[in-house]
Amino acid sequence: MGVTVKDVTLRVIWVTSILCCYACVCTGFSPIDSFLIDCGSPTNTTIGDRLFQPDTSDSKTLQTPTDILANASEILSSGTYGLRLFETARIFNGSSTYTFRLQKSGRHWIRLYFAPFIFLGFDMSTAKFSVGTKQFALLSDFQLSNGSVVKEFSVNVNAGDLDIQFTPASGSFAFLNALEVVSAPDELITDDATTVPSAGKFQGLTKQALETVWRVNMGGPTVSPANDTLGRTWVPDQGFLKNSNLASKKTGTVKYVDGGPSRDIAPDPVYSSCREMNSAGDPNSKINVTWNFNVDRGFQYLVRFHFCDIVSPSANQLVFNVYINIWIAYRSLEFPTLGTPMFIDFVTQQSESTELNVSIGPSSDASDTYPNAILNGLEIMKMNDSRSSLGGTPVMASGTGSKMPLGIIVGVAIAVIVLILAVVVFLICRRRKRLAKLKESKNWVPFSMNMNGGYTTTMGGGRKYTGTTNTITNLGYRVPLVALQDATNNFDESWVIGVGGFGKVYKGKLVDGTKVAVKRGNPQSQQGLKEFLTEIELLSRFRHRHLVSLIGYCDEKNEMILVYEYMENGTLKQHLYGSDFPTLSWKQRVEICIGSARGLHYLHTGSEKAIIHRDVKSANILLDENLMAKVADFGLSKAGPELDQTHVSTAVKGSFGYLDPEYFRRQQLTEKSDVYSFGVVLFEVLCARPVIDPSLQRDRVNLAEWAMKFQKLGQLDQIIDPNLVGKIRPDSLRKYGETAEKCLAEYGVDRPSMGDILWNLEYVLQLQEAVLPGDPDENSTNRIGELSPQVEDVVHTTTGAGVGTDTDTQIDIGDDDISGVSMSRVFSQMVKAEGR
Repeated sequence: MGVTVKDVTLRVIWVTSILCCYACVCTGFSPIDSFLIDCGSPTNTTIGDRLFQPDTSDSKTLQTPTDILANASEILSSGTYGLRLFETARIFNGSSTYTFRLQKSGRHWIRLYFAPFIFLGFDMSTAKFSVGTKQFALLSDFQLSNGSVVKEFSVNVNAGDLDIQFTPASGSFAFLNALEVVSAPDELITDDATTVPSAGKFQGLTKQALETVWRVNMGGPTVSPANDTLGRTWVPDQGFLKNSNLASKKTGTVKYVDGGPSRDIAPDPVYSSCREMNSAGDPNSKINVTWNFNVDRGFQYLVRFHFCDIVSPSANQLVFNVYINIWIAYRSLEFPTLGTPMFIDFVTQQSESTELNVSIGPSSDASDTYPNAILNGLEIMKMNDSRSSLGGTPVMASGTGSKMPLGIIVGVAIAVIVLILAVVVFLICRRRKRLAKLKESKNWVPFSMNMNGGYTTTMGGGRKYTGTTNTITNLGYRVPLVALQDATNNFDESWVIGVGGFGKVYKGKLVDGTKVAVKRGNPQSQQGLKEFLTEIELLSRFRHRHLVSLIGYCDEKNEMILVYEYMENGTLKQHLYGSDFPTLSWKQRVEICIGSARGLHYLHTGSEKAIIHRDVKSANILLDENLMAKVADFGLSKAGPELDQTHVSTAVKGSFGYLDPEYFRRQQLTEKSDVYSFGVVLFEVLCARPVIDPSLQRDRVNLAEWAMKFQKLGQLDQIIDPNLVGKIRPDSLRKYGETAEKCLAEYGVDRPSMGDILWNLEYVLQLQEAVLPGDPDENSTNRIGELSPQVEDVVHTTTGAGVGTDTDTQIDIGDDDISGVSMSRVFSQMVKAEGR
């Protein structure tokens, strides 16, 4: 079956949540067996409070013919995945086996982590292999061309040795980034279920191997492993709904009772939210709410429905039908108690299609005036077929059946050994050759400009790489190395003012007295020639008061140096936390956000094709002596889509905590990816704390998630920087929070443009500075309520960082930007052209 965009999108949400969050804190279940392996890593890796150990060659858990450890730290730019477990991998050029000694029989999770990259000639996107145990084939002829995925299996095994074998396809190899083998509660999977369509009984589920295909939270947000006692991830259902207009979201209170499902079955966020049928007040409504899921053809599926009546005023009032595909799975389902979780398991017939639909709809037995139906959560798990396979022919013998003659076994063994030795010798020779080339390629050399505006640089092995540019033809940008050595006291370490992914940044002073910031490339950095050229191309082509200006560059003697205007007040991040800078006022912070938005808006609209920054964060917003904001660091920037395209398909790059989750899932870049990152910056400015802080409680680690929770509750004032308490007007704070919330919308199409954000932030500043007649304190937040529509005389204070006369495109005012405040003369300067 082909992999669709929906497959990749929703499965990568699951991968991202599993690795980016803390491990579950198991309140109801403690695993006896827990093996966490970071494949290919030379050291332990800590993810949250979980310790992943390396699988080095002397480990008793791994048997492999050749030790091939792949490391992507020099290949992937910082933030490419944002997940440390994906930066290393183990490559298997022959059949290899992990062996785990289990203390307890029963059901166990097996989670396999995959994220392909290229290492020393091994292009993992081309790897093709099978994975299995002695009992079951888990994957057959598996291949992952891009992205990242976690394959989760649930297998009932006996105590003793559990072997997981990787078998490359002919002429290929296998790889693995990380591996988990963890105990699961036996009661998680009961032995019987109802079959569909026959409505009979299926028995023997406890003996089945299961692969998690989909695990969905209806009507609720993503549930991370930190909020699930078994470390599972539940994705939102929006992408599966056939018609979202037919259903609405509801939330309520859950009561777990003795004898009923525990939080090990599904966590509170699943049972406390649901999708409810939207009958629109029509008592004769006959609509069904339907979700569509992609599955593999030729397998049976265990489909588990999770229900909890959180919408009815009284028990037994809600009665409806449940469907799988075209069949009624449960007729006239009703709930004897309110707020009590329950689940129902169904087993489908062998699928002849690559789609599986589930639906809920009104029942003819319902006595309600208005028909209704709900669904809280859903799990779809593939069941092994008659060959004990979840993906094809089993890759390991089951230990039963006829035995092969000894002569054949010996002959095959000798042939395999000879083949392995030949492959090992070949790979060693090939590796030495590639290492030599890699060593040569790490020597940076200058690029020279030709008369046609192109550049050429000599790479390792004498190869030449030629590119074209229409922007670096002005050789006046080139600064002699000796001048930069003199300006920085020969790159004195005491003059270092910052360190980034490209290299160190030195404070300097040219002979004419100009203060500069000199960014000197580090040959060992993950960024190199491409980022160097991108920075020069963009900053020599674009000039804007809110973009850091490029003064020059140097490419002499294997150096890659960029020279910028010096920004006296450092980064925005330094002014928010972690340094001794004075606290910024609310007005200063909003003005800095406005300036940054102007710079990004210019990037997005200032040329025929938008320029997408890709690394918007507080550390890349610099402040001059007047605290005017300028966007910096364009090494990861990329040209936007053509006019007839909606996105640019590209590898994911950015900074963890700021990265657009839709961009991460789809690897499809748009200007809205910058908008999401800017939304994180807005909350960072308001709360004055890091975007990721592992030292905090689990629900506070991720700033964006934490702040959005309070924003949706209308309690944003409870988490603002203590230095701002009592200094922000309620209207200004409310509009600011709404702007940040829109930026962090799950889908890019729902996010505003940078132009809209700029307008909203200007409006935030106006709301903060508006003075009512007789108001004793213009900065007080004691005034509750909206600005009066009758206000006629308002003082508008313009500042150096306010709406000015730069080259920003004029912004139209939308109806949804009014925020309840009358458009009288209060904000006339913002509407009229002469006021801008």
